[in-house]
Amino acid sequence: MLRKLFCILLLLIGIVSFSQDMQQGFDYLESGDYKRAEAFFFTVLEKYPDNKTARLCYGRAVGLSGDSGKAISIFTNLQKEYPNDFEIKLNYAESLLWDKQFAEALPYYKKLIGEDATSFAAVLGYANTLSNLKKYEEALDEVTKALRIHVDNPNALVSRKYIRLGYANQLVQSKGYEKALDLLDQNLVDFPNDRDTQLNRANIYLLTKNLDNATKVYTEMATNFKDSIRAMNGMALIFHKRHKDPMALEIATNAVTKIENNKEDTTLYLATKERYVQALLWNREFANAREVIEKLKVQFPGNTRILALSAASGMHTSDFKKSIKIYEQILAKDTSSFDGNLGIANGYRAVGNDMKAYEYAFKTLHFYPGQPDAESLIKVLKQSHTPFLEQKTAFTFDNGDNEAINISLGTEIPFSSRFRTKLEYTYRNTKNRVTKNEASSNEVGVRFSYKLYNNLLVEAKGGISKSNAFTNDYTQWTGELKIKTKPYKLQNLAIGYQRELQNFNADLIDREIVMNNYFLNYNLSTNINLGWYTQYMYTSQTDSNDRNLFFTSLYYTISRRPAVKTGVNYQYITFRNQVPTIYFSPEKFNVVEIFADMTSNQDSKWFYGANGAAGYQFIENDPGSTTFRIEGKMGYQISDRFILTLYGKYSNIASATASGFRFTEFGFLWKWYFLRQPIFNPHGGI
Repeated sequence: MLRKLFCILLLLIGIVSFSQDMQQGFDYLESGDYKRAEAFFFTVLEKYPDNKTARLCYGRAVGLSGDSGKAISIFTNLQKEYPNDFEIKLNYAESLLWDKQFAEALPYYKKLIGEDATSFAAVLGYANTLSNLKKYEEALDEVTKALRIHVDNPNALVSRKYIRLGYANQLVQSKGYEKALDLLDQNLVDFPNDRDTQLNRANIYLLTKNLDNATKVYTEMATNFKDSIRAMNGMALIFHKRHKDPMALEIATNAVTKIENNKEDTTLYLATKERYVQALLWNREFANAREVIEKLKVQFPGNTRILALSAASGMHTSDFKKSIKIYEQILAKDTSSFDGNLGIANGYRAVGNDMKAYEYAFKTLHFYPGQPDAESLIKVLKQSHTPFLEQKTAFTFDNGDNEAINISLGTEIPFSSRFRTKLEYTYRNTKNRVTKNEASSNEVGVRFSYKLYNNLLVEAKGGISKSNAFTNDYTQWTGELKIKTKPYKLQNLAIGYQRELQNFNADLIDREIVMNNYFLNYNLSTNINLGWYTQYMYTSQTDSNDRNLFFTSLYYTISRRPAVKTGVNYQYITFRNQVPTIYFSPEKFNVVEIFADMTSNQDSKWFYGANGAAGYQFIENDPGSTTFRIEGKMGYQISDRFILTLYGKYSNIASATASGFRFTEFGFLWKWYFLRQPIFNPHGGI
């Protein structure tokens, strides 16, 4: 009996001694030093190859070091030897998670819970498996059960935090913002001012344009050096969204200054530099932005985020082809890249390749469901190809006692992203209150537009005009042929021919004067806010008269929100024959004026525009006289498919088609997208 007790005592001493020998390995596992743990237990197994504890710990060390397949093999063999060992089963299940075999792990964890519903490890593992399968609602229920078994367990609390984060992100994709915010608020109870949770809250507020609450979140989280940098990056974006780009740049500059001496967090450093470059681009400081980008390319060679910044620079400077090539490089490295897919979609939109723009916008949504920028781009693209009706009514008066009403109706039907047609009808009635002369015209036409290449558009129009005047009734054909192109970046060119009738007043309609206009329009933009527009038109008329018209405008963009331009216009007109009793036809006519133009950005349902100019006009050799003109419009988008606009204008500048100076017009127009979407498939094969 004593011998038996002595043997048992020796065995216990040996077990305790062996356990103490493995304590260092346990410590390695506990502290997360898995490589050392792997080496330690490998050495143990060389001496004791059949020790179950050492084998189990070695399997964990191997799996947590990254070789999940080998870990699965180790635990599979252990299960064969110890089929009823619940701890081995738990480790096998966990190894499936390491190997991302979530679908296989799910039924296995269900089986384990069936064996022991009180096992904290089994229930928590099941919750994590559901989370990885994006079954967040069920995962939340299971992790709550785990916390009932082991109250306030840190691992379970962390799991619940990430389950809520995943669930909130899923809800955001389906626009469930309120429920997502509620989940994130619950996270803050467990982890006050948690960075991940706060950043997700701020992102939701940015998506919903609740900039005040986003500001509060960034203010709350700025409690240490790194989080204060993150907050500054967020605040720069908020000021950009508030259209206060100078303030955005000031904050981004301060953030960069702070982080320059603390570069150990590469991710944060790069994100801060990224926001700084974006702020430079928002403020049109393109040279500075390019300089920073080139330095970042040296620091982070091949980094796709730097490539995306370079592409964004090209988009801001209208170098769209260059940007598309860069986005292609990004997608070659990562087909799911958000910057790559949405960036190239916008690039193709800018160069006029709408089907490619559709394709990559839909790809963006494939990888990032519910992404608002991609949805917005698709909405804009679809509306640009959706059939619509448009009607305009205008009333005009001049100091020659002429008055007129002009009613036009048109419907445009895009049959593809390249080809569209427009049917047009115009009725005009004009009379003179003194002479009582009256005339009317009815014109029906069809317009075709075809995009030969992304930057080459051909427009053609053919129509019939029937006029009834006080002494003359007749029918004439009208037409137009126009070619539009972009020969180089920041340049637009249009050349064409137009055949139209003089129809400003009753006397002109009665005379049946046909105008054959040959024109060239050219516009040059720059990246320094200067622009230059020029038009030349030669007109040959059926009354044997000719006209030359030259107009040029040098303008400067003061602001982009709202769009405000100012500049100088010059116009020169000359007629071969002077027939002042019939229409204004000077041998030479010059106008110089200063103008200002303002257009709202359509961020809301209301929109507006205003244009005014003042200067001097010189008719023949007469002394100069002052000129003044003004026009404005106010519109309201009643719905996504119906827009109403009111407008009015006044001018005292001599017109080449009418004698007299003072001219007034006001009217309204409405536009109705009578279909909800294009008649062709815009998905680009997706």
